[in-house]
This record gives sequence, C-alpha cells and structure tokens, in this order.
Amino acid sequence: MIRVLMDPLVIAAISTAFAIIITIVDSIVNNYGDVEIDINNGKKVLKVKGGSPLLQTLASQGIFVASACGGRGTCGACKVKVLSDVGPYLPTEMPHMSSEDISKNVRLACQVKVKSGIKIELPEELFNIKKYKGVVESLKNVTYDIKELRIKLIEPNEISFKAGQYVQIVIPPYGDIKEHTQRAYSISSVPSDKNHVELLIRLVPNGIVTTYVHNYMKEGDAAELVGPFGEFYMRDTNADMVMVAGGSGMAPIKSIIFDMYERNITNRRVWFFFGARSLRDLYYVELFRDLEKKWPNFHFVPALSDPKPEDNWSGEVGLITNVLDKYLDSMIPKDNVKEGYLCGSPGMISGCIQVFNKYNIKDVYFDKF
Repeated sequence: MIRVLMDPLVIAAISTAFAIIITIVDSIVNNYGDVEIDINNGKKVLKVKGGSPLLQTLASQGIFVASACGGRGTCGACKVKVLSDVGPYLPTEMPHMSSEDISKNVRLACQVKVKSGIKIELPEELFNIKKYKGVVESLKNVTYDIKELRIKLIEPNEISFKAGQYVQIVIPPYGDIKEHTQRAYSISSVPSDKNHVELLIRLVPNGIVTTYVHNYMKEGDAAELVGPFGEFYMRDTNADMVMVAGGSGMAPIKSIIFDMYERNITNRRVWFFFGARSLRDLYYVELFRDLEKKWPNFHFVPALSDPKPEDNWSGEVGLITNVLDKYLDSMIPKDNVKEGYLCGSPGMISGCIQVFNKYNIKDVYFDKF
C-alpha cells in the first residue's frame, strides 16, 4: 500500500481552486437577477443585482458595515440581523456567534449571499458612514515598525467622529495582490481636525495593508477611507479613567486624551499606562510629558518589559499589567469611581481586566487588535 502525504500548502491551493471553480459555476448557473433588500422594515429598500455577499452588496449602495478583515470572515465584525431565511449558518460564521446572536438570527454579512429578496435590520448610525477620498499628506516613522499616516480629506473634505473610533483604509492592488483590500485602523487624531485623519500603522509580517503602507505608499498618493466605526470612546461620566495601551494601540487612546484636553474636561483624573518592550518600541513620550505639564489631572506612565542596557531606562520596568497593579494598589487615589479603557492585544487586555477585577473596576471598555 502506498501512503500519499499532502503538504498543507498543496491542500490549501486545491481548496482555493475548488472555491474559485464553484464561484464561477455559481455565477453562470445561478443567475439571481434583480432582488430587493428591505432595511429596517421598509425604511430603506434597495434594488440590487443578486449573487454577491451582503457586505459587498450594501457597500455598492453606499451603506458600509464594519469589517476589519475586509470581508474574509475572520474578524466577525460585520454582524447584521437577518429577518429572512438565508439558509443555515456556515462554519465560517459559527466561531463568531454567541447563543444570543443565534437566537436573534444575527449573521456575518460577508458570508450571506444575496440570492433573493432579503429583510435585515441595521443600526441607524450606519447610514452616516461614508467613503472618503484624500491624499497622503505625511508618512513618517514613529518607531522602527510603526508609521504615522496623515491623510488630508478631499471628497468629502470633512469627517465627524468620536475620539476612539476607527476607519477602514482601502489600498489598491500591488505586487502579487490583485484586488483592492481594506483593513481597520483606529484614528489617532482629534475630532476637532475635521479635514484630516491620522492613523498609526504597525508593520505586520505578511500583512497585505501594512506592507503596502510601509513599503509602497508615499506622500502625495491618493488615499481612500471608509468610516467612522466603533463603540470605543469616552463614556460621559464623572469617573476617573485608567487607560492602558501597547504598540499601535496608542492610536485611539491618544485621540481620546487630546480630545479631552481640548474640550477642557477638568472633572476627571486620567492615568495612561503605555507598555513597550524596549526603548525602540516607545514613542510620543515627549508629547505626553508636555501634556502632563499643562494638564494637572493627566498622568503618563510608560513602562518597558525588557529594557536594553544601552536604553539607560530609569522609568517603570516590567509587564504593563504588573505596573498597572502596582499603581492601583498604592499610587492612584482610591477616593473616586474608576473606568478602564484598553487597546492592544487580546492577551494584554485579558491581563488588565484581571487586574481591574482585583480592584473592583467593573466598567471596562476595550478595543482588541
């Protein structure tokens, strides 16, 4: 008996080939014609060409549902309540669905194909999301692997958003990438600057969009954005704010902090903990130190988990969760209610939530990436 061992890459290639063939056959055999999408019980009715995923179909009509992965079914962001029978849940949807989602027939818009008339529910704020065209005004390194991208908006030339929200940046085909691709990035600029959008983009190995921004994009290039999206923003309370970020998770926190300062919010104390590995991963230190001098209620605590001897680091050392624990235990006053605001990796967020639970901080808002 001969045993054949297939390389995983070969299997993936064969699966992809079959998927392409199925898509082509489906488009030829199944001509779905024109269909209707009923949104919010007739408030908006779209007449569209059938056969495409709901996510892309809505986008073609100027309605943009959040999708951090660009419609590949991996982020789980494009959840939409579907009131029609569109068939069983797909295996690609199930990892992102809670029992409550399933009971309400929530589906991933990128995985539901519009084959016939369909009824859906969308949050009203989605109708305010737009596609923006602009130009790359500046593109500079803030660390060895994070770029600050500043886009000047042209059409429309103004954007309204809450500090902490994000946009999706759309990049054109390049190299071996044959189609437009979009990914989600938090806005690091302040809402008062309506003519610009600033993003902090960390280079991810083999990342389609991050590779383009770091290796292909240049000042003067055309840029395209969709947004704003997201529920990560400052809640309107009197609670003190304990904020933690790492890497490019700095972006939404920076936007929230400087928006607060601009709006002269003086009834809340703010602590911002920023974790980095070594000095080369740390940035905007002088910016926040300067803000500390001007805003007595603001406190900036950078920490290095693995400083190098040449860093000559005299600040906090250790994992940011340990530094957070230390400050909550003995250095942050306990006389006021506190809220947590977190942006970073799932591991960092999970660790910080454990620390917050230890000190009975229950109102915690976070943005994972």
